[in-house]
Amino acid sequence: MNLQQFLLALRARFGVFAVVLAATVLATTAVSLLLPKSYKATASLLVNPNKDEQSLSNVLHPLVLPQERLSYMQTQMDIITSEKVARKVVQDLKLAESPSTRAAFAKEGGEGSIEDWLAGALIKKLKVETSRSDVIQVSFSSGDPRLSALVANAFAKAYTDTMLELRVEPTREAAAWFEEQLKGLRANLEEAQAKLTDYQRKQGIISADEHYDVENARLGEISSQLVRAQEQAFDLEARERQARDFLKRGASPDKLPDVLSNAYIQKLKGDLVRGEAKLQELSAEYGVNHPQYQRQVSENRSLREKLDVEMKAVVAGMENSKQQSRQREAELRRALAAQRARLLEIKGDRNDLTVLTRNAETAQRTYEAAMQRSVVSRVESRASQGTVAVLNAALAPREPAYPKVALNIALSVLVGTTLGIGLVILMEMFDRRVRSFRDLELDVPLLAVLNTWQPARGRLLGRPGGARQALPNPG
Repeated sequence: MNLQQFLLALRARFGVFAVVLAATVLATTAVSLLLPKSYKATASLLVNPNKDEQSLSNVLHPLVLPQERLSYMQTQMDIITSEKVARKVVQDLKLAESPSTRAAFAKEGGEGSIEDWLAGALIKKLKVETSRSDVIQVSFSSGDPRLSALVANAFAKAYTDTMLELRVEPTREAAAWFEEQLKGLRANLEEAQAKLTDYQRKQGIISADEHYDVENARLGEISSQLVRAQEQAFDLEARERQARDFLKRGASPDKLPDVLSNAYIQKLKGDLVRGEAKLQELSAEYGVNHPQYQRQVSENRSLREKLDVEMKAVVAGMENSKQQSRQREAELRRALAAQRARLLEIKGDRNDLTVLTRNAETAQRTYEAAMQRSVVSRVESRASQGTVAVLNAALAPREPAYPKVALNIALSVLVGTTLGIGLVILMEMFDRRVRSFRDLELDVPLLAVLNTWQPARGRLLGRPGGARQALPNPG
Protein backbone atom coordinates (compact mmCIF):
# COMPACT_ATOMS: atom_id res chain seq x y z
CA MET A 1 0.00 0.00 0.00
CA ASN A 2 1.45 3.28 -1.09
CA LEU A 3 0.78 6.68 0.37
CA GLN A 4 -2.08 7.48 -2.04
CA GLN A 5 -3.84 4.22 -1.29
CA PHE A 6 -3.35 4.79 2.43
CA LEU A 7 -4.85 8.28 2.23
CA LEU A 8 -7.82 6.98 0.19
CA ALA A 9 -8.41 4.22 2.72
CA LEU A 10 -8.11 6.67 5.61
CA ARG A 11 -10.65 8.97 3.98
CA ALA A 12 -13.00 6.12 3.33
CA ARG A 13 -12.71 4.83 6.92
CA PHE A 14 -12.25 8.17 8.65
CA GLY A 15 -15.19 7.45 10.89
CA VAL A 16 -13.43 4.44 12.39
CA PHE A 17 -10.25 6.46 12.88
CA ALA A 18 -12.16 9.30 14.53
CA VAL A 19 -14.01 6.94 16.86
CA VAL A 20 -10.77 5.25 18.00
CA LEU A 21 -9.01 8.59 18.52
CA ALA A 22 -11.93 10.09 20.42
CA ALA A 23 -12.36 7.01 22.56
CA THR A 24 -8.69 6.96 23.47
CA VAL A 25 -8.60 10.65 24.35
CA LEU A 26 -11.84 10.50 26.32
CA ALA A 27 -10.78 7.39 28.21
CA THR A 28 -7.39 8.88 29.06
CA THR A 29 -8.96 12.14 30.16
CA ALA A 30 -11.50 10.36 32.32
CA VAL A 31 -8.90 8.15 33.92
CA SER A 32 -6.58 11.12 34.53
CA LEU A 33 -9.37 13.05 36.19
CA LEU A 34 -10.47 10.08 38.26
CA LEU A 35 -7.00 9.07 39.47
CA PRO A 36 -6.04 10.38 42.93
CA LYS A 37 -3.81 13.41 42.78
CA SER A 38 -0.27 13.17 44.06
CA TYR A 39 1.66 16.26 45.15
CA LYS A 40 5.46 16.20 45.11
CA ALA A 41 7.50 18.49 47.38
CA THR A 42 11.29 18.72 47.06
CA ALA A 43 13.92 19.91 49.53
CA SER A 44 17.51 20.64 48.43
CA LEU A 45 20.48 19.67 50.59
CA LEU A 46 24.03 20.96 50.15
CA VAL A 47 26.61 18.33 51.05
CA ASN A 48 30.20 19.54 51.33
CA PRO A 49 32.53 16.63 52.11
CA ASN A 50 35.70 18.72 51.71
CA LYS A 51 35.12 21.23 54.48
CA ASP A 52 34.62 20.74 58.17
CA GLU A 53 35.29 23.98 59.96
CA GLN A 54 34.69 22.63 63.45
CA SER A 55 36.88 19.57 63.02
CA LEU A 56 40.33 19.94 64.56
CA SER A 57 41.58 16.55 63.46
CA ASN A 58 40.72 16.87 59.76
CA VAL A 59 39.56 13.29 59.66
CA LEU A 60 37.69 13.77 56.40
CA HIS A 61 40.22 14.36 53.63
CA PRO A 62 39.29 16.21 50.45
CA LEU A 63 37.56 13.98 47.92
CA VAL A 64 39.39 14.65 44.69
CA LEU A 65 38.69 11.62 42.55
CA PRO A 66 35.28 11.45 40.87
CA GLN A 67 34.86 7.87 42.06
CA GLU A 68 35.38 8.97 45.65
CA ARG A 69 32.90 11.82 45.34
CA LEU A 70 30.35 9.58 43.63
CA SER A 71 30.75 6.95 46.31
CA TYR A 72 30.40 9.57 49.04
CA MET A 73 27.24 11.05 47.50
CA GLN A 74 25.75 7.57 47.05
CA THR A 75 26.45 6.89 50.70
CA GLN A 76 24.63 10.08 51.68
CA MET A 77 21.64 9.06 49.57
CA ASP A 78 21.58 5.66 51.26
CA ILE A 79 21.64 7.37 54.65
CA ILE A 80 18.67 9.55 53.70
CA THR A 81 16.64 6.50 52.65
CA SER A 82 17.68 4.48 55.70
CA GLU A 83 15.21 3.29 58.31
CA LYS A 84 17.08 5.24 61.00
CA VAL A 85 16.32 8.55 59.29
CA ALA A 86 12.75 7.48 58.47
CA ARG A 87 12.07 6.51 62.10
CA LYS A 88 13.39 9.89 63.20
CA VAL A 89 10.92 11.53 60.79
CA VAL A 90 8.09 9.47 62.31
CA GLN A 91 9.16 10.55 65.79
CA ASP A 92 9.59 14.22 64.86
CA LEU A 93 6.19 14.44 63.15
CA LYS A 94 4.51 12.19 65.77
CA LEU A 95 2.85 10.22 63.02
CA ALA A 96 2.38 7.17 65.23
CA GLU A 97 0.08 9.13 67.55
CA SER A 98 -2.59 9.62 64.88
CA PRO A 99 -5.69 7.45 65.53
CA SER A 100 -6.26 6.97 61.81
CA THR A 101 -2.69 5.79 61.38
CA ARG A 102 -3.07 3.30 64.24
CA ALA A 103 -6.30 2.06 62.74
CA ALA A 104 -4.64 1.55 59.35
CA PHE A 105 -1.76 -0.27 61.02
CA ALA A 106 -4.13 -2.55 62.89
CA LYS A 107 -6.10 -3.18 59.70
CA GLU A 108 -2.97 -4.47 57.97
CA GLY A 109 -2.26 -6.94 60.74
CA GLY A 110 -0.44 -4.85 63.33
CA GLU A 111 2.72 -6.94 63.22
CA GLY A 112 5.92 -5.38 64.46
CA SER A 113 6.38 -1.77 65.46
CA ILE A 114 4.13 0.94 64.11
CA GLU A 115 7.19 3.20 63.79
CA ASP A 116 8.90 0.67 61.52
CA TRP A 117 5.70 0.26 59.50
CA LEU A 118 5.37 4.02 59.04
CA ALA A 119 9.08 4.35 58.22
CA GLY A 120 8.77 1.74 55.48
CA ALA A 121 5.69 3.49 54.07
CA LEU A 122 7.48 6.84 54.00
CA ILE A 123 10.56 5.38 52.29
CA LYS A 124 8.37 3.97 49.50
CA LYS A 125 7.09 7.47 48.68
CA LEU A 126 10.51 9.09 49.06
CA LYS A 127 12.76 9.85 46.11
CA VAL A 128 16.37 10.97 46.44
CA GLU A 129 18.31 12.27 43.44
CA THR A 130 21.61 13.99 42.79
CA SER A 131 23.66 15.14 39.85
CA ARG A 132 27.37 15.86 39.47
CA SER A 133 27.12 18.67 42.00
CA ASP A 134 27.08 18.49 45.80
CA VAL A 135 23.31 19.09 45.96
CA ILE A 136 20.90 16.27 46.84
CA GLN A 137 17.20 16.56 46.02
CA VAL A 138 14.87 14.93 48.56
CA SER A 139 11.31 14.55 47.21
CA PHE A 140 8.20 13.16 48.88
CA SER A 141 4.85 12.51 47.19
CA SER A 142 1.41 12.27 48.79
CA GLY A 143 -2.18 13.35 48.24
CA ASP A 144 -1.78 16.35 50.54
CA PRO A 145 0.56 19.13 49.32
CA ARG A 146 1.20 20.37 52.87
CA LEU A 147 1.99 16.87 54.07
CA SER A 148 4.41 16.36 51.18
CA ALA A 149 6.31 19.54 52.06
CA LEU A 150 6.21 18.70 55.77
CA VAL A 151 7.61 15.19 55.28
CA ALA A 152 10.27 16.34 52.78
CA ASN A 153 11.53 18.98 55.21
CA ALA A 154 11.36 16.46 58.04
CA PHE A 155 13.56 14.06 56.06
CA ALA A 156 16.03 16.89 55.40
CA LYS A 157 16.15 17.78 59.09
CA ALA A 158 16.38 14.15 60.20
CA TYR A 159 19.23 13.58 57.76
CA THR A 160 21.21 16.59 59.01
CA ASP A 161 20.60 15.53 62.62
CA THR A 162 21.65 11.97 61.84
CA MET A 163 24.85 13.12 60.11
CA LEU A 164 25.68 15.32 63.10
CA GLU A 165 24.92 12.43 65.43
CA LEU A 166 27.06 10.03 63.39
CA ARG A 167 29.89 12.52 63.56
CA VAL A 168 29.55 13.56 67.20
CA GLU A 169 28.71 10.25 68.86
CA PRO A 170 32.04 8.53 68.03
CA THR A 171 33.95 11.60 69.22
CA ARG A 172 32.00 11.58 72.49
CA GLU A 173 32.86 7.94 73.01
CA ALA A 174 36.47 8.68 72.09
CA ALA A 175 36.55 11.62 74.52
CA ALA A 176 35.24 9.41 77.32
CA TRP A 177 37.77 6.72 76.44
CA PHE A 178 40.63 9.23 76.40
CA GLU A 179 39.54 10.59 79.77
CA GLU A 180 39.73 7.09 81.20
CA GLN A 181 43.11 6.47 79.58
CA LEU A 182 44.49 9.78 80.82
CA LYS A 183 44.11 8.64 84.41
CA GLY A 184 46.39 5.67 83.83
CA LEU A 185 48.81 7.68 81.70
CA ARG A 186 48.99 10.40 84.36
CA ALA A 187 49.76 7.77 87.00
CA ASN A 188 52.47 6.26 84.79
CA LEU A 189 54.02 9.69 84.24
CA GLU A 190 54.04 10.51 87.94
CA GLU A 191 55.58 7.13 88.75
CA ALA A 192 58.32 7.53 86.10
CA GLN A 193 59.15 11.05 87.27
CA ALA A 194 59.23 9.91 90.91
CA LYS A 195 61.66 7.09 90.09
CA LEU A 196 63.90 9.50 88.18
CA THR A 197 63.91 12.07 90.97
CA ASP A 198 64.58 9.46 93.65
CA TYR A 199 67.46 7.98 91.68
CA GLN A 200 69.02 11.41 91.09
CA ARG A 201 68.72 12.23 94.78
CA LYS A 202 70.30 8.94 95.87
CA GLN A 203 73.15 9.10 93.35
CA GLY A 204 73.64 12.84 93.63
CA ILE A 205 73.33 13.23 89.87
CA ILE A 206 71.49 16.08 88.23
CA SER A 207 72.60 15.51 84.67
CA ALA A 208 74.18 12.22 83.62
CA ASP A 209 76.19 13.74 80.80
CA GLU A 210 77.38 16.70 82.86
CA HIS A 211 78.43 14.49 85.76
CA TYR A 212 80.23 12.12 83.44
CA ASP A 213 82.08 15.01 81.78
CA VAL A 214 83.27 16.32 85.17
CA GLU A 215 84.53 12.92 86.27
CA ASN A 216 86.15 12.30 82.91
CA ALA A 217 87.97 15.63 83.15
CA ARG A 218 89.13 14.64 86.62
CA LEU A 219 90.46 11.38 85.23
CA GLY A 220 92.40 13.33 82.62
CA GLU A 221 93.87 15.60 85.28
CA ILE A 222 94.97 12.63 87.40
CA SER A 223 96.55 11.04 84.35
CA SER A 224 98.48 14.25 83.66
CA GLN A 225 99.65 14.46 87.27
CA LEU A 226 100.76 10.83 87.16
CA VAL A 227 102.81 11.48 84.05
CA ARG A 228 104.49 14.47 85.69
CA ALA A 229 105.10 12.47 88.88
CA GLN A 230 106.67 9.66 86.89
CA GLU A 231 108.93 12.12 85.09
CA GLN A 232 109.91 13.71 88.38
CA ALA A 233 110.54 10.29 89.97
CA PHE A 234 112.71 9.24 87.07
CA ASP A 235 114.69 12.48 87.32
CA LEU A 236 115.16 12.22 91.10
CA GLU A 237 116.13 8.58 90.85
CA ALA A 238 118.73 9.39 88.21
CA ARG A 239 120.18 12.22 90.30
CA GLU A 240 120.20 10.05 93.44
CA ARG A 241 121.93 7.25 91.58
CA GLN A 242 124.49 9.72 90.20
CA ALA A 243 125.18 11.05 93.70
CA ARG A 244 125.53 7.56 95.15
CA ASP A 245 127.96 6.53 92.44
CA PHE A 246 129.87 9.79 92.91
CA LEU A 247 130.27 9.19 96.62
CA LYS A 248 131.25 5.54 96.12
CA ARG A 249 134.23 6.74 94.10
CA GLY A 250 135.36 8.75 97.16
CA ALA A 251 134.73 12.10 95.60
CA SER A 252 133.63 15.06 97.64
CA PRO A 253 129.91 15.69 97.52
CA ASP A 254 130.52 19.37 96.88
CA LYS A 255 130.89 18.54 93.18
CA LEU A 256 127.38 17.16 92.94
CA PRO A 257 125.00 19.19 90.79
CA ASP A 258 122.45 19.48 93.57
CA VAL A 259 125.12 20.73 95.93
CA LEU A 260 126.43 23.17 93.39
CA SER A 261 122.93 24.44 92.78
CA ASN A 262 122.21 24.86 96.50
CA ALA A 263 122.37 28.56 97.32
CA TYR A 264 122.90 28.08 101.06
CA ILE A 265 125.81 25.73 100.51
CA GLN A 266 127.33 28.18 98.08
CA LYS A 267 126.93 30.91 100.70
CA LEU A 268 128.66 28.74 103.29
CA LYS A 269 131.44 28.05 100.81
CA GLY A 270 131.84 31.74 100.23
CA ASP A 271 131.94 32.41 103.97
CA LEU A 272 134.52 29.65 104.38
CA VAL A 273 136.70 31.08 101.61
CA ARG A 274 136.57 34.49 103.21
CA GLY A 275 137.32 32.92 106.61
CA GLU A 276 140.37 31.15 105.25
CA ALA A 277 141.60 34.35 103.67
CA LYS A 278 141.10 36.22 106.95
CA LEU A 279 142.83 33.42 108.80
CA GLN A 280 145.91 33.83 106.60
CA GLU A 281 145.91 37.55 107.23
CA LEU A 282 145.69 37.03 111.01
CA SER A 283 148.42 34.40 110.88
CA ALA A 284 150.73 36.79 109.09
CA GLU A 285 149.84 39.73 111.32
CA TYR A 286 149.43 38.21 114.79
CA GLY A 287 150.62 34.63 114.57
CA VAL A 288 148.85 31.38 115.14
CA ASN A 289 148.61 31.79 118.88
CA HIS A 290 146.75 35.06 118.82
CA PRO A 291 143.18 34.86 120.14
CA GLN A 292 141.73 36.39 117.02
CA TYR A 293 143.49 33.76 114.97
CA GLN A 294 142.12 30.98 117.19
CA ARG A 295 138.64 32.47 117.04
CA GLN A 296 138.83 32.57 113.26
CA VAL A 297 140.02 28.96 113.20
CA SER A 298 137.03 28.03 115.31
CA GLU A 299 134.67 29.91 112.97
CA ASN A 300 136.15 28.22 109.91
CA ARG A 301 135.78 24.84 111.58
CA SER A 302 132.16 25.61 112.33
CA LEU A 303 131.61 26.65 108.71
CA ARG A 304 133.14 23.40 107.48
CA GLU A 305 130.92 21.41 109.81
CA LYS A 306 127.85 23.29 108.61
CA LEU A 307 128.93 22.83 105.01
CA ASP A 308 129.44 19.11 105.57
CA VAL A 309 126.07 18.83 107.29
CA GLU A 310 124.34 20.72 104.52
CA MET A 311 125.94 18.63 101.78
CA LYS A 312 124.93 15.45 103.57
CA ALA A 313 121.47 16.90 103.97
CA VAL A 314 121.33 17.56 100.24
CA VAL A 315 122.34 13.97 99.51
CA ALA A 316 119.83 12.67 102.05
CA GLY A 317 117.22 15.02 100.62
CA MET A 318 117.74 13.53 97.21
CA GLU A 319 116.91 10.10 98.64
CA ASN A 320 113.90 11.46 100.48
CA SER A 321 112.68 13.26 97.35
CA LYS A 322 113.01 10.02 95.42
CA GLN A 323 110.97 8.16 98.01
CA GLN A 324 108.34 10.91 98.15
CA SER A 325 108.15 10.94 94.37
CA ARG A 326 107.63 7.19 94.33
CA GLN A 327 104.95 7.49 96.98
CA ARG A 328 103.30 10.30 95.02
CA GLU A 329 103.41 8.17 91.89
CA ALA A 330 101.88 5.22 93.74
CA GLU A 331 99.15 7.46 95.16
CA LEU A 332 98.38 8.85 91.72
CA ARG A 333 98.24 5.33 90.30
CA ARG A 334 95.74 4.34 92.99
CA ALA A 335 93.75 7.54 92.38
CA LEU A 336 93.77 6.85 88.65
CA ALA A 337 92.50 3.30 89.17
CA ALA A 338 89.84 4.57 91.57
CA GLN A 339 88.78 7.28 89.12
CA ARG A 340 88.52 4.74 86.33
CA ALA A 341 86.36 2.54 88.54
CA ARG A 342 84.33 5.63 89.37
CA LEU A 343 83.84 6.34 85.68
CA LEU A 344 82.71 2.77 85.09
CA GLU A 345 80.27 3.16 87.93
CA ILE A 346 79.10 6.48 86.54
CA LYS A 347 78.58 4.85 83.15
CA GLY A 348 76.34 2.29 84.79
CA ASP A 349 74.56 5.04 86.69
CA ARG A 350 74.25 7.04 83.49
CA ASN A 351 72.73 4.06 81.70
CA ASP A 352 70.25 3.61 84.52
CA LEU A 353 69.58 7.34 84.58
CA THR A 354 69.17 7.39 80.79
CA VAL A 355 66.64 4.57 80.98
CA LEU A 356 64.71 6.33 83.73
CA THR A 357 64.90 9.65 81.86
CA ARG A 358 63.75 8.04 78.64
CA ASN A 359 60.89 6.34 80.46
CA ALA A 360 59.84 9.65 81.96
CA GLU A 361 60.09 11.44 78.60
CA THR A 362 58.13 8.67 76.86
CA ALA A 363 55.45 8.82 79.53
CA GLN A 364 55.39 12.62 79.17
CA ARG A 365 55.02 12.50 75.37
CA THR A 366 52.36 9.80 75.58
CA TYR A 367 50.42 11.78 78.14
CA GLU A 368 50.68 15.01 76.13
CA ALA A 369 49.57 13.27 72.91
CA ALA A 370 46.63 11.68 74.68
CA MET A 371 45.76 15.00 76.31
CA GLN A 372 45.85 16.77 72.93
CA ARG A 373 43.68 14.11 71.31
CA SER A 374 41.31 14.24 74.27
CA VAL A 375 40.92 18.00 73.84
CA VAL A 376 40.23 17.52 70.12
CA SER A 377 37.63 14.85 70.86
CA ARG A 378 35.93 17.00 73.49
CA VAL A 379 35.75 19.97 71.14
CA GLU A 380 34.41 17.85 68.28
CA SER A 381 31.89 16.17 70.57
CA ARG A 382 30.36 19.60 71.23
CA ALA A 383 29.95 20.37 67.53
CA SER A 384 26.57 21.78 66.59
CA GLN A 385 26.97 21.88 62.81
CA GLY A 386 27.94 19.26 60.28
CA THR A 387 28.89 19.18 56.64
CA VAL A 388 25.25 19.19 55.46
CA ALA A 389 23.00 22.24 55.13
CA VAL A 390 19.47 22.73 53.84
CA LEU A 391 19.83 24.73 50.64
CA ASN A 392 16.13 25.07 49.80
CA ALA A 393 13.28 24.02 52.05
CA ALA A 394 10.36 22.18 50.48
CA LEU A 395 7.26 24.26 49.73
CA ALA A 396 3.70 23.00 49.37
CA PRO A 397 3.19 22.45 45.62
CA ARG A 398 0.29 24.18 43.91
CA GLU A 399 -0.07 21.70 41.07
CA PRO A 400 -0.14 17.93 41.40
CA ALA A 401 2.86 16.05 40.13
CA TYR A 402 0.63 13.11 39.17
CA PRO A 403 -1.45 12.66 37.13
CA LYS A 404 -0.41 15.23 34.54
CA VAL A 405 -3.72 15.70 32.68
CA ALA A 406 -2.36 17.83 29.84
CA LEU A 407 0.55 15.50 29.23
CA ASN A 408 -1.70 12.45 29.39
CA ILE A 409 -4.14 14.00 26.87
CA ALA A 410 -1.27 14.86 24.53
CA LEU A 411 0.02 11.32 24.80
CA SER A 412 -3.49 9.94 24.32
CA VAL A 413 -3.80 11.90 21.07
CA LEU A 414 -0.57 10.33 19.87
CA VAL A 415 -1.62 6.88 21.02
CA GLY A 416 -5.17 7.27 19.63
CA THR A 417 -3.82 8.41 16.27
CA THR A 418 -1.50 5.42 16.15
CA LEU A 419 -4.29 3.02 17.11
CA GLY A 420 -6.72 4.57 14.61
CA ILE A 421 -4.22 4.36 11.75
CA GLY A 422 -3.34 0.82 12.71
CA LEU A 423 -7.00 -0.21 12.81
CA VAL A 424 -7.69 1.41 9.42
CA ILE A 425 -4.74 -0.46 7.90
CA LEU A 426 -5.91 -3.75 9.40
CA MET A 427 -9.47 -3.25 8.16
CA GLU A 428 -8.19 -2.36 4.70
CA MET A 429 -6.01 -5.47 4.65
CA PHE A 430 -8.86 -7.81 5.62
CA ASP A 431 -11.60 -6.02 3.66
CA ARG A 432 -9.90 -4.76 0.56
CA ARG A 433 -11.84 -2.32 -1.65
CA VAL A 434 -11.15 -0.91 -5.11
CA ARG A 435 -10.53 2.76 -4.57
CA SER A 436 -8.47 3.71 -7.65
CA PHE A 437 -7.40 2.42 -11.05
CA ARG A 438 -4.17 1.22 -9.52
CA ASP A 439 -6.12 -1.18 -7.36
CA LEU A 440 -7.06 -3.00 -10.64
CA GLU A 441 -3.50 -3.26 -11.93
CA LEU A 442 -2.79 -6.78 -10.77
CA ASP A 443 -0.98 -8.10 -13.91
CA VAL A 444 -3.65 -10.82 -14.53
CA PRO A 445 -5.42 -11.68 -17.85
CA LEU A 446 -8.20 -9.24 -18.70
CA LEU A 447 -11.60 -10.91 -18.66
CA ALA A 448 -13.89 -7.99 -19.60
CA VAL A 449 -14.37 -4.29 -19.54
CA LEU A 450 -17.37 -3.00 -17.66
CA ASN A 451 -18.79 0.36 -18.52
CA THR A 452 -21.21 2.40 -16.58
CA TRP A 453 -24.57 0.61 -16.78
CA GLN A 454 -27.48 2.72 -17.91
CA PRO A 455 -31.02 1.51 -18.72
CA ALA A 456 -32.60 2.22 -22.10
CA ARG A 457 -34.83 4.79 -20.62
CA GLY A 458 -31.81 6.36 -19.20
CA ARG A 459 -30.08 6.41 -22.51
CA LEU A 460 -33.11 8.02 -24.15
CA LEU A 461 -33.95 10.41 -21.40
CA GLY A 462 -30.51 10.74 -19.85
CA ARG A 463 -29.17 9.13 -16.66
CA PRO A 464 -31.16 10.07 -13.68
CA GLY A 465 -29.42 11.28 -10.58
CA GLY A 466 -29.98 7.97 -8.81
CA ALA A 467 -28.57 5.74 -11.60
CA ARG A 468 -26.56 2.84 -10.17
CA GLN A 469 -23.06 1.99 -11.24
CA ALA A 470 -21.40 -1.34 -11.59
CA LEU A 471 -18.31 -0.07 -9.81
CA PRO A 472 -17.93 2.77 -7.39
CA ASN A 473 -16.75 5.97 -8.86
CA PRO A 474 -13.10 6.11 -8.05
CA GLY A 475 -13.14 9.83 -8.44
